[in-house]
Amino acid sequence: MPPTTHPRWYALPLLALGAAGFAAAWMLLALALDRQCAWLAPLAALDMVLLLRMARWPVGPARAAWAAVATALVIVAANFLIIAGQVGQNFGIRPWQSALLIGPHYAWLLAGLAIDRADLLLFASGVLAAVWAGFSGRRPAPSAR
Repeated sequence: MPPTTHPRWYALPLLALGAAGFAAAWMLLALALDRQCAWLAPLAALDMVLLLRMARWPVGPARAAWAAVATALVIVAANFLIIAGQVGQNFGIRPWQSALLIGPHYAWLLAGLAIDRADLLLFASGVLAAVWAGFSGRRPAPSAR
């Protein structure tokens, strides 16, 4: 099948579904290990680029931007859900119930206490990996004709 020059209609819903799934998996792993698991940020970036590639989104600035935005949203959502899960454990409620109850200021305060510089470096490397992988891609070989 020849490469497409326009994005597929299902690329962005696929990206949103993949981002939500990755954030949920990140939350579950972090709550099971009782750690932030910031090392998952570069993996999230590669997953977002892979989803866009599977949807045949063309290589370039648009794919890099969507991958970076999706990776940043995964990082924020996963950390918010981890915080909600930790607070929910203290009160005996589920993480999604706790996420509806805690406010952004309280979540920001707890994030400031839980996230250190190494985590921030991994988060930044995840977003940069998304940008780099969004620009790189397999180019068609030159024709022998």
